[in-house]
Amino acid sequence: MSPVLAGVLQLLALIGALALAYVPLGTYMARVYSSEKHLRVEKWIYKGIGANPDTEMRWTAYLRGVLAFSAAGVLFLYLLQRLQGGLPGSLGFSSIEPAQAFDTAASFVTNTNWQSYYGEQAMGHVVQTAGLAVQNFVSAAVGIAVAVALVRGFARSRTGELGNFWADLVRGTVRVLVPVAAVAAVVLVACGAIQNFSGIHEVGQFMGGSQAWNGGAVASQEAIKELGTNGGGYFNANSAHPFENPTPFTNLFEIFLILVIPLALTRTFGVMVGSVKQGYAILATMVTIWVGFVALMMWTEFAHHGPALQAAGGAMEGKETRFGVGGSALFGVSTTLTSTGAVDSFHSSFTGLGGGITMLGMMLGEIAPGGVGSGLYGMLIMAIIAVFIAGLMVGRTPEYLGKKIGPREIKLAACYILVTPALVLVFTAASMALPTPPNSMLNSGAHGFSEVLYAFTSASNNNGSAFAGLNANTDWYNTTTGLAMLLGRFVPMVFVLALAGSLAGQRPVPATAGTLRTEKPLFTGLLVGAILIITGLTYFPALALGPLAEGLA
Repeated sequence: MSPVLAGVLQLLALIGALALAYVPLGTYMARVYSSEKHLRVEKWIYKGIGANPDTEMRWTAYLRGVLAFSAAGVLFLYLLQRLQGGLPGSLGFSSIEPAQAFDTAASFVTNTNWQSYYGEQAMGHVVQTAGLAVQNFVSAAVGIAVAVALVRGFARSRTGELGNFWADLVRGTVRVLVPVAAVAAVVLVACGAIQNFSGIHEVGQFMGGSQAWNGGAVASQEAIKELGTNGGGYFNANSAHPFENPTPFTNLFEIFLILVIPLALTRTFGVMVGSVKQGYAILATMVTIWVGFVALMMWTEFAHHGPALQAAGGAMEGKETRFGVGGSALFGVSTTLTSTGAVDSFHSSFTGLGGGITMLGMMLGEIAPGGVGSGLYGMLIMAIIAVFIAGLMVGRTPEYLGKKIGPREIKLAACYILVTPALVLVFTAASMALPTPPNSMLNSGAHGFSEVLYAFTSASNNNGSAFAGLNANTDWYNTTTGLAMLLGRFVPMVFVLALAGSLAGQRPVPATAGTLRTEKPLFTGLLVGAILIITGLTYFPALALGPLAEGLA
């Protein structure tokens, strides 16, 4: 079987599996977030944290819950790392330095999972399981909660209430993420991923010496890192490591985990607003962009020039022979079009244009299908921008799902889409202009610039993958990427929740003959075009200096 055919068959198998899971999972999540009943374990949690899950919150109270919970998470994870040297199960590793501890705490709480350390050489069992793995669950649940709050803003009318953050957080964790991740972890263990709490031991003889490995609860963390679109690897090699991702089947299974909740949330959206066709329109937009990026990535990586690449069947540098070009391209696109950041190959070793595709996927805002929750609310913001553009074309007030998109709504949407590009471009420019930060670049020229641009694109979009080649474990990069992650996560959430509150307070507007039919293919095409044009105008100059210059050289 040719490598190209193998890649296409993997893509088709993945699409089939996602299609089978779409309706049941999406409908189930709609019931979870619409239910008025509480499980017994949920009642215990509410009692423990002192929350009343039946109290409705306005957007300001909802936001305070998000920020307070996340701030507590950053503080707890920071202290856990700083105290690691005195904790049991530390495997003899010392405490993490302050700048790196801040960067890591900000990273995992914001669902970014950017790592400036070698996991198997820095973090003991307690930090990995009680700190990092816990944040993999709750940071994902926060993203879903904010998305559900925005959906309620569209579904409700003449009220400023968006639900209860604590109830949404607990339900997302207990009813969705924990059970699915538990099943996924069992599948990974059955396929060869490790799950233990062993210490460091010597393995084999390599080049006249032995190699040290430590075990860990890898399968369980691998499951939630993909399912929650988190991305941090137990090992530095991430999902290219055979302990995390042993076989081609687990590689495809992990891609499935990355995509299944973000895609199914479009069904949840359609059910909650009372029109599944609206959910299908958002789904079609996401799938169109995702399939287009996969096809483009496979073309760039399979377009082999020269005898070495022809013999390998494609650009195999930096890729695992277990997965090949097809599996690596599929994983690379899926992880950068979501906020996952896990990698099964190294994006710095992709072709120049291939590396640019991974960057562009993040620059779109990670909305195709995006992270758990963040992908849906990001796409809905772009839908508001699209109906505004359509309204300008026909000279009438734009409407979406029966809600008027007035000056307040469009200002909030515009602020949302401007935050991340500002963070990416300002921090990248500062890193290139100051005398010390460029010393962290392994390469010079266009590829070196791409390393820096990728780092801040990944951090600001809460992706977490790295281009490789950049030494990010410096005070400058630990501090600036930490700030980029915090600002890139929570400032947009302010605008999302404010928008949700504004929409929930409106009266529904009846549809007329002049209303734009947002469930039709025409709107899907308009939405895809708006996304690509807005992103292209924002980032094209930076891309021209980096991956485009390298790819066309």
